[in-house]
Amino acid sequence: MPEPREHKLFIRSRFARRGIYWLPNLFTTIALFAGFYSIVQAMSGRFEQAAMAIFIAMVFDGLDGRVARLTRTQSAFGAEYDSLADMVSFGVAPALVVYVWALKDFAEMQTVAWLGPWLTTKLGWIAAFIYCACAALRLARFNTTLDIADKRFFQGLPSPAAACVVAGLVWALNEYQIHGRDVRWLAWALTLAAGLTMVSNLKFYSGKDINLRKSVSFSVVVGITFGLVALFMFSSTLPEMLFLLFAGYGLSGYVIWGYELAKGKGPGRAPPPAPPPAGA
Repeated sequence: MPEPREHKLFIRSRFARRGIYWLPNLFTTIALFAGFYSIVQAMSGRFEQAAMAIFIAMVFDGLDGRVARLTRTQSAFGAEYDSLADMVSFGVAPALVVYVWALKDFAEMQTVAWLGPWLTTKLGWIAAFIYCACAALRLARFNTTLDIADKRFFQGLPSPAAACVVAGLVWALNEYQIHGRDVRWLAWALTLAAGLTMVSNLKFYSGKDINLRKSVSFSVVVGITFGLVALFMFSSTLPEMLFLLFAGYGLSGYVIWGYELAKGKGPGRAPPPAPPPAGA
């Protein structure tokens, strides 16, 4: 006896494969590949390529969301996929790159008296893991507070910026033929600082309130022009410029914290969400 037509339609609609939007997820996949490529290059000792790949991942990570909004192809799948890709590109990859470049040399370092032999040799991978764990916590907090957070500010240093701080250090010092083992304490301190700043409550300007369709004064246009000229003139020192740029952004949260503390506005944390309307 043949099945009723309604039952066949139910089975088809219930178990049919759900499609995904290919364009924004293509950008996410490229960012994920760049993070994976960074890990592979670091394992092969090519640290310049490894650091560059993290910056490339940041560019494509910034494009996927904008492409999705422009083409109206946002989806829950894309949001989850983006978070998983971010964990690889801005959590695992920077931690492994800086570990292979500098932090693994703590295993061969002479014992620090007040730390003891066991803890001294583990300092490197402890710092790398703390960074990686903080990146995961930062992404989880961002996803759970997305609807209630102040869009003007990020709560904690964004994981792409933290990754670029770490990768920028590796890239910039590698340009001067400085080996990681010679600056392992600097790399250790910067890795820990970047990781802990990600899970802090400090405010970092997001730039999401910038309206590109809004008219600006002539001085702003002149400033942008000079900025582009300066970027072209100092293109030979691109690694150093990128590192200083993202390090400055990483410090901006502490500057805002200090400024608001001096003004008596509290400890410079991200403002709480607005209360729900009456009767809601």
